[in-house]
Amino acid sequence: MDVTASPLSPRRRTRQIHVGSVAVGGDAPISVQSMTTTKTADVDATLGQIYELAAAGADIVRCTCNERAAAEGLAQIVPRSPVPIVADIHFHVEMALAALEAGVHGLRLNPGNLRKPEEIKLVAREAKDRGVPIRIGVNAGSLHPDIYERFGGATPEALVESARLELAYFDEVDFHDVKISVKASSVATMIGAYRLAAETFDYPLHLGVTEAGPLPGGLIKGTAGIATLLAEGIGDTLRYSLTADPVEEARAGRQLLESLGLRERRGLDLIACPSCGRAEVDVIGVATAAQDALSGMGLPIQVAVMGCVVNGPGEARHADLGIAAGKKRGHLFIRGQIVRVVPEDEMVAALVEEATKIAEEGVEARLAARDVTAEAAAAADRAALLEDRGADANHVAEKVTEIRRRTHD
Repeated sequence: MDVTASPLSPRRRTRQIHVGSVAVGGDAPISVQSMTTTKTADVDATLGQIYELAAAGADIVRCTCNERAAAEGLAQIVPRSPVPIVADIHFHVEMALAALEAGVHGLRLNPGNLRKPEEIKLVAREAKDRGVPIRIGVNAGSLHPDIYERFGGATPEALVESARLELAYFDEVDFHDVKISVKASSVATMIGAYRLAAETFDYPLHLGVTEAGPLPGGLIKGTAGIATLLAEGIGDTLRYSLTADPVEEARAGRQLLESLGLRERRGLDLIACPSCGRAEVDVIGVATAAQDALSGMGLPIQVAVMGCVVNGPGEARHADLGIAAGKKRGHLFIRGQIVRVVPEDEMVAALVEEATKIAEEGVEARLAARDVTAEAAAAADRAALLEDRGADANHVAEKVTEIRRRTHD
């Protein structure tokens, strides 16, 4: 199978909006979002975190706007931010209006908390005048009590109905610069809600499992929900909601999109075998050391660490660069071709050196510069390993005879 072919469902086409310079929906790339955990009034701390999030892969960053000091902080943050800023509004219409005055690129309104129709329409009119989009941010934990009672809980139908009612208020003032989220902490409920939302609305959808929790469980829950929907072609922007440094959210979102082939790789993708009894070295230790050494280099490269010289290069032939670890030495390979054999204690250093040269010279140049004796040396290592294990370690002929005896009618 062509590894570049995508088995994912075709992407659901939606209207397109713009959050500052970032297009969302339509044919735009799926974007990654996160949220600052600093006090928005602390301008320097908040900007510092925004820059960290942008470096980790966030395309859009949300900041709380829960008080006047936060709105005043946003007025200073917005023009200095490297990415568009969305203001998070829960209870107070005044904060939404103040955030618009501060120049934010988007608003997130929680319809379960900001409930008065006239206030909702006021914000929509003000946002329309400024060309600022609004996310209808439905949350299973804060549904309007009437909707919760009518549907018998925070069901997918209840979440979508909350968004539909909010959208109706926007329609009254002819405001359509909208994206929608229907988040829940239950992965199953979240998936059901977004599937229904995709059938109900043609607006872009912002994906997320809310309150997913700390690592690693929160990462697993977030990925279970978000990746399922992305594979079905649903979703235009996403956020992991982790009880962790928000940089982990941005990093996870970016890596998920790269893993699914939905965004171009912009950093390291390190793949490694899980190790087994055939390994002659500490594969986990080598992989961890390689990850630490390469991750800060900012190279859009896929690197493989394999624990078997017999199968490693072939199994990871699609990788840009890799090492197959044998007994006391490793086979350095580029796109499946052995280019060098290096001592065990130099394997990680060799990966770093070759990754740097690939970035500077390109893959073809590095293949042309390979050690012509490397493949012969690698073949000798493979032969020695097979000899050590035995050419017929499983006694195949005897096994086949016994299998045929047991299955004979």
